[in-house]
Amino acid sequence: MGQEYAKDYSTAELMVVRAAKEIGDGETVFVGTGLPMIASMLAKYTHAPDSVIIFEAGTIDSALLHLPASVGDSRCVYGASTCRGLFDIFATVLQRGFIDVGFLGGAQVDRYGNLNSTVIGDYHHPRVRLPGSGGAGDIACLSKRTVVIMLHEKRRFPKTVDYLTSPGWVGGPGGREKAGLIRGGPVSVITNLGMMRFDEQTKEMYLVSHHPGVSIQQVLANTEFKLDTSRATETEPPTVEEIDLLRNTIDPEHLFLKRG
Repeated sequence: MGQEYAKDYSTAELMVVRAAKEIGDGETVFVGTGLPMIASMLAKYTHAPDSVIIFEAGTIDSALLHLPASVGDSRCVYGASTCRGLFDIFATVLQRGFIDVGFLGGAQVDRYGNLNSTVIGDYHHPRVRLPGSGGAGDIACLSKRTVVIMLHEKRRFPKTVDYLTSPGWVGGPGGREKAGLIRGGPVSVITNLGMMRFDEQTKEMYLVSHHPGVSIQQVLANTEFKLDTSRATETEPPTVEEIDLLRNTIDPEHLFLKRG
């Protein structure tokens, strides 16, 4: 039986719904502050009830009765299987290959999914100094796959990132292996304009779908590198149930999904 699509939804809500669908049931998810939190909660409420949420600050298998304000919020501890520390999360869990999906973001992403969150311009004389990796570099290197969530602007989608903070497919096929990375790589990029994936052969980004009301031309105009659009369709809208969960159960206080 088909689902009823919502008619009233924001772009952020649509992005969260698409991100949630990147999580499989039973998978372990490394979650950061903001939209990834909401996406992981939505996945647990819908198609992935047995997924395991892990936060960088140290909680594993959080039940999340209430949306946390950050990865260090005490609400992350509710119902958790264990509450340890940052070192254990990275060394014991991430480095040993237990993370199925890691969510990432950045100031720039290039056609191979490499991310920059360090500097804009020359490293030694940057136009803008950014916060840096945090744990993003580790997540990009050691997760079995990564999902990127970010705004879609031409300056954010350059041909080559100004600084490679978090490796994607590096320079193309075999790039990760040459860098000594034994697993992982980006599988999707979800933006306010559409959703991209990476070709299995070339490892280059291509457009999977453009959001309702957004044209393919708009996506191309906001991308500096050549983007294959031959496989693109319109993004499936969220369902009434999904929007109801987001607004009334997961983020009723509009902490991250601000409306109006």
